[in-house]
Amino acid sequence: MIYSEKPWLKSYKLGPYKLKESLKPYPKEPVFKALEDAAKNYPGQTAVLFEGKEIKYRQLKALVDRLASGLAKLGVEKGDRVCLFLPNCIEFILGDWAVMKTGAAVVPTSILRTDEGLQHEVGSSNSRVIICSETQLERVLGIRNQTELEHILLTSQNGYGEPLRQASLPEGVHALTDILEQGEDTPPQVEIDPEHDLCELGFTGGATGVPKGVMITHANRYNCIRQGLPWLMEPMLRGFAGKASVLVAVPLFHTYGHYVYQSAAYLGMRAIVLPDPRDTTLMARTIQEFRPFLITGVPTQFMRIAQEPLPRLNSMFLSGSAPLPVEVSRAVQQKTGVPISEGYGLTETSTVASMNVSAFSKITGFMQKEKPGIGIPTPDTECKLVDPDTGEEVPLGEPGEIVLRGPQVMKGYWPKVGSGLTETGWLHTGDIAVMDEDGYMQLVDRIKDMVNISGMKVYTTTVDEVLFAHPAILMAAAFGVPDPDVPGSERVMAVIQLKEEYKGKVFEAEIIQFCKSKLAPYAIPKTIELREELPLTVTEKVFKKVLRDEVIEKTQAQSEK
Repeated sequence: MIYSEKPWLKSYKLGPYKLKESLKPYPKEPVFKALEDAAKNYPGQTAVLFEGKEIKYRQLKALVDRLASGLAKLGVEKGDRVCLFLPNCIEFILGDWAVMKTGAAVVPTSILRTDEGLQHEVGSSNSRVIICSETQLERVLGIRNQTELEHILLTSQNGYGEPLRQASLPEGVHALTDILEQGEDTPPQVEIDPEHDLCELGFTGGATGVPKGVMITHANRYNCIRQGLPWLMEPMLRGFAGKASVLVAVPLFHTYGHYVYQSAAYLGMRAIVLPDPRDTTLMARTIQEFRPFLITGVPTQFMRIAQEPLPRLNSMFLSGSAPLPVEVSRAVQQKTGVPISEGYGLTETSTVASMNVSAFSKITGFMQKEKPGIGIPTPDTECKLVDPDTGEEVPLGEPGEIVLRGPQVMKGYWPKVGSGLTETGWLHTGDIAVMDEDGYMQLVDRIKDMVNISGMKVYTTTVDEVLFAHPAILMAAAFGVPDPDVPGSERVMAVIQLKEEYKGKVFEAEIIQFCKSKLAPYAIPKTIELREELPLTVTEKVFKKVLRDEVIEKTQAQSEK
């Protein structure tokens, strides 16, 4: 019963400070309580900074109240779903808080979704209202008849608060500014049951299949917010609550970005939102100009930003969404002087399930050396690592699937309560990790990404780590493909994007030779393909499934000739 003893509790320390082992009892509050408290406690603090435009917390609450009232007049009611089909912008944040205040659930959707993907998310969620940019109107009109959409609210492509370019609008299409003007200062008074009512119906990234709707209750998200920075940084709250900034350099529609700016409101922090998370130069320039207290990003961003000129910082970096290669972390730390901390979670855990406390301790000067990896389970999160085949717990130090249970774990996959969970509420994540005696975990691979080579398991993240150690490689993705010489077995392949200065100078054979000194013979990539860029999911993860499918399809086509 190793995991039931919670070995991670001994690591609940921020340097010399002991962190709380439990946050029970959890308050039964709606998520928008965070915004209301910030407007009351920090009315003059900037809530959002976006492209030079600032909105204070008192202003943000007033705008949200008017928009919630306007949405209610349009017919949005408790239990409805409203889709936010927007890029990073002020209107996304307004819409998010306002939809929740009506008692409806937000369906955040990426503007990079295909028409088929958009129809799937809008249609399967039964969304009656969608908020989108006027640049996306034709796409939305194209799916309207296949969904239950009744109203389309448009934001201006000229920027926040600007008029639409279109003078006349089709029936059922409205300017978001008009809905704001029609609203009243008093929002609708809706009775929220935090334990059961949804604040969000987010969809999984679809990296391994059709995106699934994840039911997140108000309690799930509010509890998760409290389990994150407010818990981890409690000894230092006086120093940054209501004062500091967080750089939101991730898509707002994604559960990570969603969680970060909601957490910022909980702590009264200024959210500096980047319009395009893929604009690495802007990200670096913003870091240099504002020196945010917390800089959030995903591994692909840190891979790119390691190539940018960065100053020495007193900031904290937080990486999530995918495993962070050690070499990338080192490159950023060499320039800035601070390590990158990692968090771990899924859409199904309202975002966060573990955090690397040691890295934060190192940043704050409380610890000499940080531990690598995704850290320790957050308070009141039960965790165990099990053999994916037998379901039996594996010993500490052995790889096993992460299985979780806690107050932040979803209500279930839409629309059935409890679906995706065991009868006792455990969530099988599909992620393989190793836990040490102090409760610290390191991700090893996704179960679906493991390569089976004649019965030998190869974890592709291990191959990725070796590839990233080569100085010429900017991005890399290792994956398994069928072995034509051994039926039923696989072989490792890797697709690589070189740094600009190495293009035309480093070739496949050199990289394979590099791998031979660092990997077991069966784990060495048999084939390496160099590309100008790698496909990314809408959440900026390297899309291994697309790469694998492309190779398999190409191989099959060649064999049929």
